[in-house]
Parts: sequence; C-alpha cells; structure tokens
Amino acid sequence: PYCHTGWQCGNEVPCGTGLCSAQATGPRTGQFAVLVLQTMAPCSLLHRLLRMFFQDGLTGSAWGDWALYTDSPLRAFENELGVQAPVGFFDPLGLCKDGDVDAFKRRRTTELKNGRVAMLACLGYIVPEYFRFPGYCSPSLGVKFEDVPNGLAAIGKVPGEGWFQWIVFMGAIEKGLYPSETMTSPGNYPNGGVLGVPNGSTLPDGPTKTNKLNSELANGRLAMMAITGMWFQDGLTGSAWGDWSLYTDSPLRAFEGELGVQAPLGYWDPVGLSSDG
Repeated sequence: PYCHTGWQCGNEVPCGTGLCSAQATGPRTGQFAVLVLQTMAPCSLLHRLLRMFFQDGLTGSAWGDWALYTDSPLRAFENELGVQAPVGFFDPLGLCKDGDVDAFKRRRTTELKNGRVAMLACLGYIVPEYFRFPGYCSPSLGVKFEDVPNGLAAIGKVPGEGWFQWIVFMGAIEKGLYPSETMTSPGNYPNGGVLGVPNGSTLPDGPTKTNKLNSELANGRLAMMAITGMWFQDGLTGSAWGDWSLYTDSPLRAFEGELGVQAPLGYWDPVGLSSDG
C-alpha cells in the first residue's frame, strides 16, 4: 500500500475512502480529482490561518482593522504634508516601507525642488505667448527677445553665452542663497520667504500655512506632469500648444484615411494596437 502518499494498493483509491485492495479492482474515475481537492483544502486553510495569525498579531484581532497596526513603518509618514484625498499616502513602489525618516526627507526635498522648477517652467511656456521683454537678448549678435521662439526652439536661438549665464545664476542661487545644509525642514530655507522672496518672511503656524504648503505640493506635482506633456507636444508638433495633426511622423497616420474613421473621435485606437504602423 501507498498510504503515506495518499493511495492504497496502487489502485488510485484515496486513503480513508473505505476501499481496500480487495475492493479496488482498478483506477476509479474521478478519484484523482477527489485527491487533489483533499490535498489543496488543507493548504488553503493553512494559508488563511497564517493570515489570521499575522492580522491578529499586528492589529489585535483576526478581523482587525489594519489602521490599528500602529507600528507600521508607513504610519511614520501618513500625517506628512502632501498626504491628500482621495489617494492618501501614495507609495506604490514601497520606497518608504523601511520607515527611513532621513530618506523620506531627502525625497520630499527633491519633490519640492522639482515641483517648483516645473511650475516656473510652465510659466516660461505660458508668459511668452502674451508678453516679451523689449530690447535685445544678445546685442552683439543682434538677437531681440521678440526673435526668440517659445518652447524648445529657443534652445538653438539663444547664444551659448546666454545659457552659461543662466547656469551660473542658478548655481549661485543653489549654493549661495538657498544652501541645502541650512534647511530647517524639507524645502524650507531661512533666507526664503513667502513665495520664495528672499526676505526671511514666513506664515504663522496653523491651518492656513498647512493648506498653502499642501497646495504647493499638489501644484508642483501637477506642474511636473504638465511640463512633461508640453515637452512631448512641443517636440512632436513644434509647439507646446501644437495641433497633433502636425505630428506627421506618427505611425497612426497610416490608417487615418481608413473606413470607420469618423467624427467626433476620428481614428480611435486607445489600446495602441496599430501603433507599430
């Protein structure tokens, strides 16, 4: 017999069925499925039992609310600025699961800096559409401000000396006016005042200040997405506000004249099945 493996007499009869070798004359239909179910059921129960043990140990109840798991490393950051509805504390990559406060502050500082730069970059796309400085950007080369195109095309129009001046200026701001070692909290510099004006002004602690700081984070995140979209649209169409019909190299253009391409959707391929052309 093979009772230690779940079989009797080598005739595919599960143990505990009451069928001995004399009764088992050969393989029985469906007995293998019964054995599989009998084998899987304890595994499933064991898995559920282990989960109950963990949930009970961490929350105080086998059916406990995970919000009661107060020792979770993620709880260290759930009340930080930027934790906003409807997402709450959003960390899909698990970068904060180790509860490292210093790493969190470094990432928050980077987020704030990139958000602030992105907001300025968005303004850099929008303002020149309505206003240009008078005079010359480069008197020696005869380049006027009104001659500099908006968007990515300006990279090749502005002289190299002009870009060098911008790099030196940004370095002076970074290392001279707002050195990172002077931060009292992520993105908070003693020399920086309200709206970044370097006069040391500040808002009094309270709901108003918290709301404005949360707004800065939210607007910075939106600006990072917006400037990325502007760059792509500018690079592909020639303008941050360009008509996508100008993207003549799009592989989708190969099918835009086909039957079924109708208003208001036009050529509709949300899954990108025709993206290879």
